[in-house]
Amino acid sequence: TLHYILAFGGIIAVPLILAEPLCIKDNNVAKSQLISTIFFVSGLCTLLQTAVGTRLPILQGGTFSFITPTLAILALPKWQCPAPQAPAMLKTLFNSPQIQGAILVSSLLQIFLGFSGLVGFVLKYIGPLAIAPTINLIGLSLFIEAGKKSGGHWGIAALTVCLILLFSQYLSKVDVPMIAYKDKKWKVFQYPLFKLFSALFGMCGGWLVCFLLTFFDVLPSKPDEYGFSARTDISLDAVTNSPWFHVPYPGQWGLPTVSVSSVLGMMAGVLASTMESIGDYYACARLSGAPPPPTHAINRGIAVEGIGCILAALWGTGNGTTSYSQNIAALGITKVGSRLVLQTTGILMIVLGIFGKFGAVFITIPDPVIGGMFLVMFGMIAAVGISNLQYVDLNSSRNLLILGFSTFSGLVLPTWFHSNPGIIDTGIKELDQVIVVLFTTHMFIGGFFGFILDNTIPGTLECNHTITLVEIPVSFSSSNVFSVYLKPSILQPNKIKYS
Repeated sequence: TLHYILAFGGIIAVPLILAEPLCIKDNNVAKSQLISTIFFVSGLCTLLQTAVGTRLPILQGGTFSFITPTLAILALPKWQCPAPQAPAMLKTLFNSPQIQGAILVSSLLQIFLGFSGLVGFVLKYIGPLAIAPTINLIGLSLFIEAGKKSGGHWGIAALTVCLILLFSQYLSKVDVPMIAYKDKKWKVFQYPLFKLFSALFGMCGGWLVCFLLTFFDVLPSKPDEYGFSARTDISLDAVTNSPWFHVPYPGQWGLPTVSVSSVLGMMAGVLASTMESIGDYYACARLSGAPPPPTHAINRGIAVEGIGCILAALWGTGNGTTSYSQNIAALGITKVGSRLVLQTTGILMIVLGIFGKFGAVFITIPDPVIGGMFLVMFGMIAAVGISNLQYVDLNSSRNLLILGFSTFSGLVLPTWFHSNPGIIDTGIKELDQVIVVLFTTHMFIGGFFGFILDNTIPGTLECNHTITLVEIPVSFSSSNVFSVYLKPSILQPNKIKYS
């Protein structure tokens, strides 16, 4: 249950972002089915990863790496939502087949990288200066989505942010006494409740405030008035109209369709997800007490993630799956690194994904509450990208140039292309679409420039210090990467690059 709740925020965020570009913004029943589907597939992929993939206690869920290219693809004129729409049309995801096809075909790259063993070779040329802008731009490019949701009522959004900060930071070291029955007797133990469930408590707190304001009719009742979107009774039809049980099945939104532009654009998300997952594997092994995963286990894990993304495409989640870092962090807190626990979590996600009313409940969460959660969540994603620079010499003008240019270009070029629709006209429609999709995908531009510049601009020597007669404890891992632990008085770690 703990792992399920920790993954809850990230999983439901994906369909809530995709609802509008998939043309189901006003169809609460379809949105609830989309949420149920992504929970169902996440459970399947978790079982697959823990049993066949890396065989580590690692949870799989929706990934934000696929959202940026998805939004870029659906921004093309040919995929604009039809208007006006008949109610019957809203029962299907108008743009889903195109995204399904893009994810399905692009995920073959992940399977190829895994089963061929080329993951290690590719990553030799992808350093922090390529990873940092790629991950950073995933978070930065989603600021519009966070602003749309929060703008419904900034007070409620700010309250949600404050509650999340309160639980995750100010109360993170406050343990709550709890009672458990163990060894035939009741025991009292201290549990980091606020630290583990900060996002959930913050969101539920904002949700409760909105419910009380709705119950006492404090919030406006007219749709055109500011604050109406904070009401909790707007989407109650999702709960009443959704079936009690709905088993998601492949092709439920239609058969996948494929275009070259969408596949190439989605590959940027596949590569970003791959890089992120490899780091998660090592962290998961360390926190669960397992030895560092061997190369063949990493390759198998990446391949299985590709298979999981294909399953997500076939079921029509509008997204792929990847490893969840927040659940890995929970391993270090709970000290329980059993695969059985995560497999039980996967089964729970499958069961609740079949329970239709369960997914419908989440539709009643007011937009400003979701916006507040997005402000924290997307900000954290951007910060995680920046954290990749901790081993980079930021006193080097070369590194600063690469980082600044790649990040800034990832913001400027998509904005320019959006402001000048139809500017690309090569005479070949398919080529035009490829160029537009790639150059409106923030993370692709940032990662591309970071990769090219980092591998072509000459840098300094890997180590410009000489060490003699110094005892250095060294820890080796199977990926041929070693860490050297040095006293600050001997060397400055940020001036050394190890590979």
